[in-house]
Amino acid sequence: MQAPTRTAISGPALVRLLARFADLDVHAPGSSLSDRLSQWLGWTDAIALSTALGGDPPAASGARPASDVEEAACARVRASLTSAIVGDKGNAPGAHRRRAPVQAPPPDLAVEYAVYRQRYLSLQQAMEAEIGALRARVRATLAAKSTRMARLAVVDAVMEQALAARERALLAQVPALLGKHFQRMRSAHQAFSDDASAWLGVFEQDMQSVLRAELQVRFQPVDGLLAACQTAH
Repeated sequence: MQAPTRTAISGPALVRLLARFADLDVHAPGSSLSDRLSQWLGWTDAIALSTALGGDPPAASGARPASDVEEAACARVRASLTSAIVGDKGNAPGAHRRRAPVQAPPPDLAVEYAVYRQRYLSLQQAMEAEIGALRARVRATLAAKSTRMARLAVVDAVMEQALAARERALLAQVPALLGKHFQRMRSAHQAFSDDASAWLGVFEQDMQSVLRAELQVRFQPVDGLLAACQTAH
């Protein structure tokens, strides 16, 4: 009997990686993005968004902060978080304010996924804090560009607040899905008596790939705001 073939999925790298690592059968959404957003937004969110779109935006301050300053800030935060993902603690965001993420145990010890889960959660917290502060900074710069850009900044603030809880809930599932990948790899190792250092090395690379993909997803709103700053007149 021939095994059923899975439909190739499109979308963010994070979705594709998780579907492959967690052995999920992901189908294309049956509704449009606007339809899904309407289900995610409550009536208070809809009112706030309507007010932001239809009301008078805050007056621009008249200042014209240089977009290249914000671009450099974005590059620094992205590089810092990437260094934290690959294990460079010296350049990790908030390295002097927060305890460094938990390190993986040596491969010759009995390994439990809890160690990796804690590291993933620590990096998620770092991404949320650093990118959230960066988003607010770039948004403030955009609002100072013009009245039209100030309206866009207000809309972004409303959308961030409205979708924050759902985004947090969805991304909180990533460590659990990655845990399935870990358990499957460990089971295969135990069945074939492979060298533990080999499969753990592969898993750690897979985990880095997922973290990088999540970083890309989290940066999308900031990238959009930065592009608006660069094109504003």
